[in-house]
Formats: sequence, C-alpha cells, structure tokens
Amino acid sequence: MSRDVRNIEAGTDVVIVDGRVIRVTHAGAEVLVNGKAATLDLTDPRDRKRGASGGAAGGQRNIKAAMPGKVVKILVASGDTVEAGQGLLILEAMKMQNEVRAPGAGTVSAVRVREADTVAAGAVLVTLD
Repeated sequence: MSRDVRNIEAGTDVVIVDGRVIRVTHAGAEVLVNGKAATLDLTDPRDRKRGASGGAAGGQRNIKAAMPGKVVKILVASGDTVEAGQGLLILEAMKMQNEVRAPGAGTVSAVRVREADTVAAGAVLVTLD
C-alpha cells in the first residue's frame, strides 16, 4: 500500500492512499474528511492493546511521537496552560516538519525532550495534566 501526506495549507492536508486522494481539514479536535465530519481517535493503538488509556493516574496524558524524528522547536514550557489543538513542538520526520498538538486542554507538567533531540516512535514528548 502506498501512502503520502501533503500539507496544502494551514489546517488542510491531502492524503494519497494507493492513488486515492483524501482531503483532510482539521482545527483542534474537529476533522473533516472530504468535507464530512469524522471522529478522531487520539489513542495510541499500542496502549489499546495493553488495555491502558494512555494516561497515568490523575488524568495525566503522555503525548508521544507518532514516528521517529528530530525535535526542531519546542513551543511550550512546563507550567504552561494549553488549549486543544495548540502546538506543543515541531518534530521533523521524513523531511517534513510536523506540529505536535495538544489533544485537549490542560497544563504542561513536563517537556521530556530538548530541541535537536532525536526521538523514536512512541517516545514521550510532553506530559499534560
């Protein structure tokens, strides 16, 4: 299966899967796929297999790298309050810079990486309360 993702403007990407073009528009947790509302599941599938919610006790949420990459810029600091969809950091992967966003509102309890760090897929980047 061939896949490609291209950002065409802020909040809009085109996903090409085996020649089929899918337009994805996103603003925070609201996602439209080819103009139709879609449900966005932000749970790491590895956590579902283990039966975990992805967060620790007390409502902590670990924001993890979806793929290996290099941390280009950190946009938040410990103690910052963030809104759903707010950028947390920029991760460069496969020659593309991707903004890692907060899945929901909260407070940054820890930034677990530094700029220029190389991270593996699944590495914890930021922890939110």
